Amino acid sequence: MNTQYRNLTENEIEQLSKQGNRADDWSSVLVADPFEVSCICNNYFGGRVLLGVVCHGIVADGDLHLQEGISGSMLYNCQIGSHCAIHNVHYLSGYTIGDHCLLFNIDEMTAGVDHVWMEPMNENGGRRIMPFNGMTVGDAYLWARFRGEEAMMNRLEYMTFDKLNTPEGSQSRIGDYSVVKNTKRIHNVAINSSKEDPSRVEECIMLGDGVIGYGCKLEYGVIAQRFLLGEHVTLEYALRLNDSVVGDNSTLARCEVGCSIIFPAHEQHHNNSFLIAALVMGQSNVAAGGTLGSNHNSRTADNELSAGRGFWPGLCVSLKHSSRFASYCLLAKADYPSELNITLPFALVNNNAAKNCLEVMPAYWWMYNMYAMDRNSRKFAARDKRVYKAQHVEFDNLAPDTAEEIIIARDLLHLWTEESYREGRSEILAHGMEKGKRKTVILKAGEGYNAYRDMLIYYAMKTLEPIGDDVVILPWQGERVTNWVNIGGQLIAEDDLKQLIADISTGKLDSWDAIHERFDSLWDNYPQQKARHAYQVLCHLSQKRSIDNEEWNRYKAEYQRIQQYVADQKLLSRKKDEQNDFRNATYWNDAERNAVLS
Repeated sequence: MNTQYRNLTENEIEQLSKQGNRADDWSSVLVADPFEVSCICNNYFGGRVLLGVVCHGIVADGDLHLQEGISGSMLYNCQIGSHCAIHNVHYLSGYTIGDHCLLFNIDEMTAGVDHVWMEPMNENGGRRIMPFNGMTVGDAYLWARFRGEEAMMNRLEYMTFDKLNTPEGSQSRIGDYSVVKNTKRIHNVAINSSKEDPSRVEECIMLGDGVIGYGCKLEYGVIAQRFLLGEHVTLEYALRLNDSVVGDNSTLARCEVGCSIIFPAHEQHHNNSFLIAALVMGQSNVAAGGTLGSNHNSRTADNELSAGRGFWPGLCVSLKHSSRFASYCLLAKADYPSELNITLPFALVNNNAAKNCLEVMPAYWWMYNMYAMDRNSRKFAARDKRVYKAQHVEFDNLAPDTAEEIIIARDLLHLWTEESYREGRSEILAHGMEKGKRKTVILKAGEGYNAYRDMLIYYAMKTLEPIGDDVVILPWQGERVTNWVNIGGQLIAEDDLKQLIADISTGKLDSWDAIHERFDSLWDNYPQQKARHAYQVLCHLSQKRSIDNEEWNRYKAEYQRIQQYVADQKLLSRKKDEQNDFRNATYWNDAERNAVLS
């Protein structure tokens, strides 16, 4: 704040005293002009207090309209912005409050030491990080994930202490146009907010040692301790959150989440959902009754759960640590008895208790739920209302990371099918997907193998479509980038990540701001990298080093066929709902159903 402050005049001090205000030392209370004395009533000021412009204006939040000024509050060592309404704040200490803020009915709001560690992904503290204002989910993951890079770990810790010692990195700041009301206790929590992207905290129980991103909403009984929220995160309805990072555009409600890193576009808003010591890479949904990571298989709390993009455990799914899931795994309702390592993306996983086996159907989404698959790609981008977008996110479910998972899955299906054929088995059995002696049965392996090929062609041709026939003359021969790392939602080629780590370790990137600039640069290069990868995926399918005109025309014809398949399957999968007699049984007639569902 660049506001010019002055001391109070003797007349102002006299009037403030008559209006029930007291101060340890009136000379430590500084004000900006214009300053309407009549708007300051029944307060106590301790330490150094700076007050911005105060006029006879109104600060509104919905139906609540409060007059500018301060009343019924106790302020210690605070800086208050201009045109704020602060009423019935029983204790406000150490905070810098932005302009046009509304603070109402708060028991306690205090700043503390910024240097607080949180323990995401693992309950034993081995991945601990220190949140700061301005940290993204990608920053948190970079720090928590690559623990073997000791030099980088030391540099990140050093840079974080530097950041926390700046006003921008402090956790004792409330941004412009924030609304905080009817809340019990807030301690050492930064709230980022602006006129274009305001944040609000309402009827929360306790918030401590956290960072709240732009456009966030925390409402109705939330308890959160040691946390980092991205932009446009919603926490509500008695959520309990601790030691966790929650990515942009996510919603958590009525559940318990601890020691986790969650990438953008995560939904977990049903009762009795439990997520602990987990990495969930976003675009995900946890249904009611989920207990993910609740069962430890060792005597110490050092296990983890890792799930790729699009993770979707169904109703009442129970999973054990340690488990890992490829992208877009859908888990049928079950209590899964052992640790899992599902390596087939877009798969349906089922615990068949009657046959005492694990069943996995590859490419399930593509074959049987195309409407949902297509909708998921579109809806996350459409719902992204962020203004600032500090974290870059790949929302398309077919991208370099999932394409590489599909290529690996095709190789595995080929291997397991040949093995079953050699051994004369009618079932195709997989290896390494579940701990224990039960068999893992692959359902519809042939259909899934062919579906995976169509998915690769669809991804590649959709990516290359803007380039058109010029693809055949591009110099994109060479080795395909097979390893892509998801850093908070942004896909980065492994070599680029290694260079990033090296540059941090050596001090070439000497601040978090410099790291963010590198992320921005990599994002600018990503469309070209993605197009090159798509081209090389076609080369992989053709077993050639380059694509000629004949091959390109053949892929264009296949792409047209696949596009028609996608369009048809979207309609068919949607019709399964529309023509479901049990679903229609709740409506009086077709007109009522159409009116409700339109």
